[in-house]
Amino acid sequence: MLLPMQIHLTLPPWINELVDGTQRYASDEERMGLAIALARRNIEHGEGGPFGAAVFNAAGRVVSVGVNRVIPQTCSVAHAEMMAYMSAQQRLASFRINASGGRHTLATSAQPCCQCFGATVWAGIDELLIGARAEDVEELTEFDEGPLPADWIGELERRGIDVRRDIRRGEAREVLALYGARGASY
Repeated sequence: MLLPMQIHLTLPPWINELVDGTQRYASDEERMGLAIALARRNIEHGEGGPFGAAVFNAAGRVVSVGVNRVIPQTCSVAHAEMMAYMSAQQRLASFRINASGGRHTLATSAQPCCQCFGATVWAGIDELLIGARAEDVEELTEFDEGPLPADWIGELERRGIDVRRDIRRGEAREVLALYGARGASY
């Protein structure tokens, strides 16, 4: 029996219609706006769960984006944050996004689950911007975000990752509520 020698994950084609790589996203609110727009578009197109993420360089330009692709890709690790991390690492040819210098930020429409928390520790970002909280995700959808360390923010900050939460939280909750009302789940 031959085992697969390649893993192939894709983002939906509408990504290029939504994301302008030349635009500068200067503020946390602008960066979160893109992550939330990605999440909303993902569920409008029926491409996966209600999650979007984007990696930005120090100048506020998009390095990569991700949306939840678990079901379309039949891959449990295809979360928005993971897709954004993998895409940035591939684009920058480095397993540490910030290896070549300059601060890098991940904006995610919802607090990372336990899997994405773990990846955040190793991905090489300097800032984590969060829209909705885990309790919002679990209240408004059927997702289980899994266990996190009691002081997960402190764990990230001790590793040099600044964490800012509740950025455009109301808008991020609206996307989760829309998804939850449709009855869609994994």
